[in-house]
Amino acid sequence: MKLISTRVHGYLDYIMGVLLIAAPWIFDFARNGAETWVPVILGISTILYSLLTDYELGVTRMISMRTHLMLDLVSGLLLAVSPWLFGFAEYIWQPHLILGLLEVGAVLMTRREPGERRTPADRNIHQRTATGH
Repeated sequence: MKLISTRVHGYLDYIMGVLLIAAPWIFDFARNGAETWVPVILGISTILYSLLTDYELGVTRMISMRTHLMLDLVSGLLLAVSPWLFGFAEYIWQPHLILGLLEVGAVLMTRREPGERRTPADRNIHQRTATGH
């Protein structure tokens, strides 16, 4: 059963993106190697493709929710295995594994279609409002 709406998933995306960017400093594992940069790069990527997603919290709606969820799945799996894949598991692995599995879990529990469908006319109004025209 899909418990998470695409709107709630959108909020989770932006929160997770910021958390991943800040995680090396929050959890005190920033050493300027893969342990630091994998979550930072994945966090930035999450925010960018969330802005491009066709869901309630997307800005330009260039990619489908299904594509977005596939990117989340790949990102979560990469984050979860990164300590062993990039060889820093002896130093730190818990934040990467836990946050990666949370991301995968969110994918598995999120609805595939946005609750609020927008027509092309709605998108144009949204874009004009966002740009002040």
